[in-house]
Amino acid sequence: MKAKQARAPEPKPFGAEAFGAAEKTVVRWLGNAGALVTSRGTAVMIDPVLTGFDMPQLVPPPIQPEAVPALDAVLITHADGDHFSRETCAALSKSCGAFHGTRYVGGLLAEMGLPGAGHAIGARFTVGQIGVTLTPADHAWQADYPEIGGYVFGREDCCGFWLDTPDGAVWAVGDSRLLPGHLTMAPPKLILFDFSDDSWHIGLNNAVRLANAYPQAKLLLWHWGCTDAPDMKPFNADPADLLARIQNPARALVLAPGEAYVL
Repeated sequence: MKAKQARAPEPKPFGAEAFGAAEKTVVRWLGNAGALVTSRGTAVMIDPVLTGFDMPQLVPPPIQPEAVPALDAVLITHADGDHFSRETCAALSKSCGAFHGTRYVGGLLAEMGLPGAGHAIGARFTVGQIGVTLTPADHAWQADYPEIGGYVFGREDCCGFWLDTPDGAVWAVGDSRLLPGHLTMAPPKLILFDFSDDSWHIGLNNAVRLANAYPQAKLLLWHWGCTDAPDMKPFNADPADLLARIQNPARALVLAPGEAYVL
């Protein structure tokens, strides 16, 4: 257990102004492992947990679902509660008509009565100006906790998302152990970067390997500093530990939730 937990900067709230048709691609961290990507009139959210999370938070989200004017899609990497908030998705369904994930997640969305599309790993689809591809992930953490029973994620149930925008590629790796294919992708312009030192996340050593495999890519750090859980490794990563070990550490973006980064 850490005596002190690294904390994200105070959020920079935003509203409808972030969803306009500007001729650029902008990425905003939503806190935890969520992001808003707007690209030349197209708006998608990845793993938005804006309400309904049952763990205490160090910082609030930068926007509430009712303040979202319109979304073209919500993308869900997997079904853990810190990535898939049923309450958030239900609220966003008033402004969003398309939800995407793996086939397992698509089934859960359908059970909620939402327009959920389930895809195979490697599948590609288009949302407005953005091409989306599901990338592989390995996050079967339940296998280490048989006492809890229930479903164990298969490799087909969790994913990352590769977003091809007019201004470059954005890769949300998702919660995953490092896979060999993660090191041989076409170089992205920006990686939404989990560096949690946990056995079912990437782990710090492998986070360094992944970062250094793409030495020119910007790294938007997420999955840290938001959830009050100093005794849980998936939530208590510290950017200083990563920056001390990667090539070109200035490319690591320690942003506040809601702060705009222009691709």
